[in-house]
Amino acid sequence: MNRIKVLGAALVTVGAAVLPALGTSWTHAAAQPAVASPAAGTTAGSVQAAPLADDGAPTASQLLAKTKNCNQVSNGKYKTDEDAGSATVAICGANGAYFWKADMDIDCDGQRTSQCNENTDCCFQADTSFHQSDGRPLNAAKLPYVVIPLPSGRWDYQKAGLQGGDVVAVIYNGHVEYAVFGDEGPSGIIGEASYATAKALGINPDPSNGGVDSGVTYIVFKNSKVSPIENHAAAVARGRALAQQFIDNN
Repeated sequence: MNRIKVLGAALVTVGAAVLPALGTSWTHAAAQPAVASPAAGTTAGSVQAAPLADDGAPTASQLLAKTKNCNQVSNGKYKTDEDAGSATVAICGANGAYFWKADMDIDCDGQRTSQCNENTDCCFQADTSFHQSDGRPLNAAKLPYVVIPLPSGRWDYQKAGLQGGDVVAVIYNGHVEYAVFGDEGPSGIIGEASYATAKALGINPDPSNGGVDSGVTYIVFKNSKVSPIENHAAAVARGRALAQQFIDNN
């Protein structure tokens, strides 16, 4: 499910940030079950493994119950792909967050890995809009991150108070994966996340033929920046706390 990707021009250097105390351990790292080796005749990128999502409380159904109604804040809607016939996805506003319901295309940009490179992804770019604390691009194969459209007259994430490193709850097929806002995409297209995000949710992460056409909900929390951006355990802890606030306040 490839599409033309546009890399944001601005390089954002992620600095240290003080995160509010939310009664949740910031050093917690969820245990990950072992992943079976690819079956004969398949490639690592094409294997659709069982979900390894963060899940836990709050649940996917609790979060989805708060996204049934959309208070549209975008000036118009987005396409899910470059060749989509019409624009169907609106950005919805809520207390403490924004959300949208779309597809998931696979972003394999950033660090070159065996899963993400010029050979596995025709549109591969060796950079991301936001960088790790060591200055390197993000690792799409390892870090769950979400792509948000570049600012435009349709909607401007910067004016909406969002920034690179903000936490995003990604919901699909009863599972929740906490990711970060890690890359920018085309100003008129929405619905894209990293290889690692897709894999965690049980979606085929192959950048050449993976992704899913619909059924994905993205909830990005305001004032939720994780630092360093590559600290997934911190994103999970912060995400769970903010997800509960989202449920309580909406």
